[in-house]
Amino acid sequence: MPESTCHIPVLLQEILHWLEPSPGKILVDGTLGGGGHAAALASLVEPGGRVLGIDLDPQALPRASKAIGSLPVEVVSANYTDIPQILGNLQIESVDGILLDLGLSSDQLADEDRGFSFHSEGELDLRFDRTRGKPAWHLLERLSERHLADLIYQYGEERLSRRIARKIVETRRENPIRTAAQLADLLRGCVPRSRGHRIDPATRTFQALRIAVNEELKSLQEALTHLPDCLAPGGRLAIISFHSLEDRMVKHAFREDPRLEVLTRRPLKATDEELAKNSRASSAKLRIAERATSQQKKDHGRDAAPHRS
Repeated sequence: MPESTCHIPVLLQEILHWLEPSPGKILVDGTLGGGGHAAALASLVEPGGRVLGIDLDPQALPRASKAIGSLPVEVVSANYTDIPQILGNLQIESVDGILLDLGLSSDQLADEDRGFSFHSEGELDLRFDRTRGKPAWHLLERLSERHLADLIYQYGEERLSRRIARKIVETRRENPIRTAAQLADLLRGCVPRSRGHRIDPATRTFQALRIAVNEELKSLQEALTHLPDCLAPGGRLAIISFHSLEDRMVKHAFREDPRLEVLTRRPLKATDEELAKNSRASSAKLRIAERATSQQKKDHGRDAAPHRS
């Protein structure tokens, strides 16, 4: 496991602008990762403020702690769905802002033992926390062809899901698929690479398996239901997503929740300057909502034009 982080925090300047860290504020980074967002926020909440940094991946915590140093960040190993309980245990009634940066980090991608990289000869695991649930290879070994096809189509939005599932089932009869490299090679034989499209043919299926083993959409739905109650009036919820399933969930939840006032009519994206330094930010979308008072929501419903994106 690398001792230091290689993860670059995406949309950092936008996060600092919209979460408005200032002395005395209490903020939560629910997906701590390499600690980049948390460190930047924590540097602006002193004196009197603090950041609570949470991550489901136990291996992220030592790296993040090194990046954070002596800044006022309290690190907790947990799922971001546990934020209400964690705040209760710390006797924090409400916070001024919550950040979720969904999906995979560069540190996880660089870990050869967990199968996140298509080129990894390590076990096809894909779990953020390897003490919970079953590894991805277990799904490939046990699920029926129909269930595999449905999973890959639903979570990966892969139009060739049935072809892929059929090939997986045929292959596993003779040769169990246990590594990321094995699966990636199989997928490249099933899915043609589009002309002018740089996405690897394995991308959507790996995404589907990762979402499934970590129950990512279930966690996001739970967070969207409960996190607004953790915000003080005027507190903000910022969510960075990397694919359309997550972004649609966030968009609709923000618009339909009477506790929230949408601040970003359209998702914010990385600037050309950021993309030149970090190409992985190209698919990042940031949406922000604010915990509204009853009067704010009443005024919004009467006067505001419909949001469109």
